[in-house]
Amino acid sequence: MNICADMVLSLVNLCAREVVSDHSSSPCWLSCVPRELYRSLLDAAFTHCRPLAVGELVQRWPERTLSLGGSRKLGQCPPNRLCVQALLLAVVRGLTDNRCYLQLIDLSGLQCENGRVEDSMGGWSLTVALCSMVLQARGAASRAHRRDGERERKRGLEAERERGGTIKRDRGTIWRGKDSEGGHREDEVGKMECRSDEVEGTVSHERVLLPEDDSVKGIRRRMEIQRRKASSELKAKTSSNNRNGSSDQDWDQVVVVYVRADLFVNARSWERVRDALSHPSPLRLHCRYLRVEELSAPSIASLLGLLPQQDLLGVDIRYSSLGVSGLAMLLPLLAPFPQLHSLRLHYCNLDLQRTQPGQQGALQDMSKGLGSLKKLKRLCLTALRLPGHLRLLLSSLSQPLEVLELPYLCLTSTDLAYLSCSQHAPFLRELDLSENWLDESSLPSLRRLLGQAESTLTQLSLCGCGLSDSLLGALLPSLSCCQALRSLRLALNPLSRMGLLSLARTAAGIRSLRLLLYPNPLEEYEPGLPALPSSAQLLDWPLLEETEGRDITPKLLDEVLSSRGRTCDLLVTSDLLNYSPDLAVDD
Repeated sequence: MNICADMVLSLVNLCAREVVSDHSSSPCWLSCVPRELYRSLLDAAFTHCRPLAVGELVQRWPERTLSLGGSRKLGQCPPNRLCVQALLLAVVRGLTDNRCYLQLIDLSGLQCENGRVEDSMGGWSLTVALCSMVLQARGAASRAHRRDGERERKRGLEAERERGGTIKRDRGTIWRGKDSEGGHREDEVGKMECRSDEVEGTVSHERVLLPEDDSVKGIRRRMEIQRRKASSELKAKTSSNNRNGSSDQDWDQVVVVYVRADLFVNARSWERVRDALSHPSPLRLHCRYLRVEELSAPSIASLLGLLPQQDLLGVDIRYSSLGVSGLAMLLPLLAPFPQLHSLRLHYCNLDLQRTQPGQQGALQDMSKGLGSLKKLKRLCLTALRLPGHLRLLLSSLSQPLEVLELPYLCLTSTDLAYLSCSQHAPFLRELDLSENWLDESSLPSLRRLLGQAESTLTQLSLCGCGLSDSLLGALLPSLSCCQALRSLRLALNPLSRMGLLSLARTAAGIRSLRLLLYPNPLEEYEPGLPALPSSAQLLDWPLLEETEGRDITPKLLDEVLSSRGRTCDLLVTSDLLNYSPDLAVDD
């Protein structure tokens, strides 16, 4: 059954590729293709870079939702830049196309963060393009509204002129007969009433009469009163909207399509993003993951105030000089987002190694701010340099973390002792302690931590922690008990070739492991290294030029993997730049 389904799916994909390959035939198949095939045709257009087909399909999308970013499979190439641009233009054109039923488009994850992929669109470029699309849709709606208003005004004037001509013709009609008593003719009575009404209108302007008032007999007078009444109601409505802070044009408030995406904002794109979020438009941006770089704390606070609160899942702040006080000010602003579960802070200049006035109070405020994030599951604190303050920060959280990244944090043995006994330890799925120096005093706490998380831990990173052969040997029994581990990263540690082989044997015994990032052994470096080099020295020190010395290690590792039957399902590499973290994701 599955084989037949796969064959049918492959045949549909093959046919879709042929259909979108010839753009000259698109008028023929677009008019008759069933809605069930639009998804396959759009996938084929993205896969084989057919931007014209992408635009035509999206402009007349037959369903209410369209999800693109999260639908990419592992290893699949990101969409071409031209296809993404055609998609965004088609969304704007579809606002005025009666064949388009699109109401929600999900572009989350559509950006490509790998700079080596040519003709792809990164997070910053995609964010700018999305904001331009929103502003373009607003401008198009404004122009269409003005055109419609002008048409309505012209139609009203023509209808009024026609009614005026009809009234004049009716008044000019004379009935030649007399009444039964031989009194005045009816046409003369009508003329007398009209003249009486006109005189009354010119003399008594301050008197307010409704069209239904029996004293209003003239048709022209009734039309004038109706226009005055409508004008006064419109002015009252406009002034009320202005007092309430809403727009004075109702069309501004109509949202046709909601756009869900990840936004990447820095100092260059800040104004564009602010304009797109603060002004009403037929397209409304909803941010799933927000990444900001090089923005001040007030700018980030303003940006958070413009985002819809329901869809935000994560915030990533990088290279922003916030300080402890700035971060303490921002954290309470994240509390109103009910779905927020990820907070990442990278290089935000929180150096607590230098004591400053008011620092302890700001730390307390920061701890309270973290405690207000009731659904936080992922916390990343990179290079914040918070030695000895881990208990203060993490103890305020109301529920345990599942992902904890603490690289370059200058952790002490006291911090690790707290973490090993905290509520978070039994629930950790991912743990990153890279670039925190480990020694014999911190080793018992680390072993206790691994013992607490052995049933849940899937990713562990201990890169650049100063693990020598003896320290790693004492840690290997605890590592071997982590049978859920899928990714183990130990690069830039001062291990010899013998220590590396011991690591490989332990890793091969973890059946769930798919990736081992190991350090180059000390024997592969040029002479002159210190006895216990740091990670920076290992990163900068040159390797041996001759390949014979460096070919020994891969051969020995292959022998270890072959003896355990792990040559096919376990990737063992020392390449820091080209290894794939995606291998740690569940199949």
